[in-house]
Amino acid sequence: MATVGERIKQVRETKGWTQEKLADESGISKSFLSEVENKGRNIGLELLLNIAQALGASVQYLATGEGEEPMVRRSIEIPVELSKAAEELYLSHK
Repeated sequence: MATVGERIKQVRETKGWTQEKLADESGISKSFLSEVENKGRNIGLELLLNIAQALGASVQYLATGEGEEPMVRRSIEIPVELSKAAEELYLSHK
């Protein structure tokens, strides 16, 4: 069974974030986050909430692995040709 730290790491990596990015977003130190993820260091509810909010995950999921897995939204790239075609279509209907 995965630990809290392992679930945090899994969600973080799925988002494509580094430990430094998550630490900055959640207001904790990178070294503390590393210890939580890699050494199973205990984490208090307040800090877990900060991490959950930064990741867009629920505290329940990070703490227990139960509940809905967080939906990770990745940015998408629109091909230049599609963007130009949409712009031309828009301008032709003005």
